[in-house]
Amino acid sequence: MSFEKQSLGILREALGRLEEGFGDLPAFDSDADMAGLRRVLMEAADKLQDNYPYHHPLYAGQMLKPPHPVARLAYMLAMWINPNNHALDGGRASSAMEKEAVADIAEMFGWDTHLGHLCGGGTIANMEALWVAGSLHPGKKIVASAQAHYTHSRLAGVLHLPFQAVACDGRARMDLNALEDVLKQRDVGTVVATMGTTAAGAVDPLPGILRLREKYPFRLHADAAYGGYFTLAGNLDEDTRQSFDRLSEADSIVIDPHKHGLQPYGCGCVLFRDPSVGTIYKHDSPYTYFSSADLHLGEISLECSRAGASAVALWSTMRMFPLVRGGQFARGLERGRQAALMLFDKIAGCKDYFTLFRPELDILVWVPAARRASEMSLRSKKIFHSAARRDLHLAVAGFPKEILENILDVEWDRREITCLRSCLMKPGHVDWVDHIAKMLKDF
Repeated sequence: MSFEKQSLGILREALGRLEEGFGDLPAFDSDADMAGLRRVLMEAADKLQDNYPYHHPLYAGQMLKPPHPVARLAYMLAMWINPNNHALDGGRASSAMEKEAVADIAEMFGWDTHLGHLCGGGTIANMEALWVAGSLHPGKKIVASAQAHYTHSRLAGVLHLPFQAVACDGRARMDLNALEDVLKQRDVGTVVATMGTTAAGAVDPLPGILRLREKYPFRLHADAAYGGYFTLAGNLDEDTRQSFDRLSEADSIVIDPHKHGLQPYGCGCVLFRDPSVGTIYKHDSPYTYFSSADLHLGEISLECSRAGASAVALWSTMRMFPLVRGGQFARGLERGRQAALMLFDKIAGCKDYFTLFRPELDILVWVPAARRASEMSLRSKKIFHSAARRDLHLAVAGFPKEILENILDVEWDRREITCLRSCLMKPGHVDWVDHIAKMLKDF
C-alpha cells in the first residue's frame, strides 16, 4: 500500500498564501540545516516502521485511525507559526477558529449557549468537568458505571472526591436499579453517563438516568469522548438513539475529536450547558491577557499553553465535513457501525465463536467457543497473536462473570473472560468485513 502524498502540493500552495499575509515584514535568514533535516527525518521514518498499521483496515483493534488529510495539512500549515491558544495575543486567528469549532460541536448536541474549549484529550476534558462538578457539590460522591473509563475513578482521587462504581447490566451499560440503590444514600453529587464505553461501545441508558435525576437531584456529566459524534448517525438502534437524543439535558459533555472527529492526537473538548460555570475558572494573568478585552480561552481552561494548530485542524475539517445528519461525515460514522453489525452477523453464524453484545456503535466483542471460562480466555489470547502474525490486528478485553453469565453457557472456573474486540471505526472497514471474517474462520 502507499501513503497519500498528493496533498503535499496543496500544503505548499497554502503556505504560499499564508506567507503573503506577512509580506510587509523585513526578510530574515532561515538557519535550517537541510542535510541534517533529511538525515534525521529518514532515520525517524525508519523508526516509525516499527508500528502496527493503524491506517489500514486490517488494523481492527484499538480505537486508532489516521487523521483526515485536511486535518493533517491544516495542522502542519499552522505549525509554521505555532500559535498558542492560551491567550489571544498568542493565537488570535486560531482562538477565533477554536471558538467557532467548539460552538458547532455544542450545536450538534442542541446547545445554542454554552461554555467550552478544546484541550489535550478526554482525560483533561473529563477532569475539568469533574472539577467543576466538585466545586458545585463539594465533598459529594462521583459515580460512574463499572464499565466507564478508569479515568473517572483516577480523577476523583486527584480531586479528592469520593468515587463509587455502579454495576452494569447484561449489555455492559449502567444498571438503573443499581444506580438508584446508590442514589438512595443521598450523598451523590455527580453521575457520569458513558456514551460509548471503550471496551464494548455500550451507551448508558440516558432517559432512565434523567428520570432518576428528577427523584434524586444530581449533576449529570456525559462522557461522550468515544461515542459523542454518533448523535449524527442515522442507523442506531432505537434505545441508543433515545439516549443520544437526550444529551442536551446533561450539565456537561466531553467529546474527543481525535477519535471519530478525524483529528490528530491530542484534541479533546469539554462543554458546559451553563456558561456561568466560567466564574469557577476565574483567575488573572496580567502578562498574557493584556491585548484584548475579549474572552481569552485560557480564562476558561485548566490548561495554560495549548496548541492552536489543533484548533486550526479541527476548524478546517469541520468546514469540509459539517456536523449535520445525513452529511458525508455522518455517513462515515454510519459505515463504521454498519461494518460492526456485518461482522457481528458473520461471527454469530460461526460455530467457533460466540457474539456477546450487539454493537451499539462500531465496537464488536466476541469470544471463541469453549467449555470453560479459562479455555475461552486462553483461546482469545492465542487468536489475538495468531491474527497479528497474519497482519490482522485485533484487541482483547476482559469482562466479568456478572455481565456475561446470562449470555454464555460456560463453566465459570474464573470470574472474568478475556474476549476478542474490534473497533471498526474506519469507513473502509465495510469493504473488508468479508476478508476479516474469512481470516477469523482459519484460527
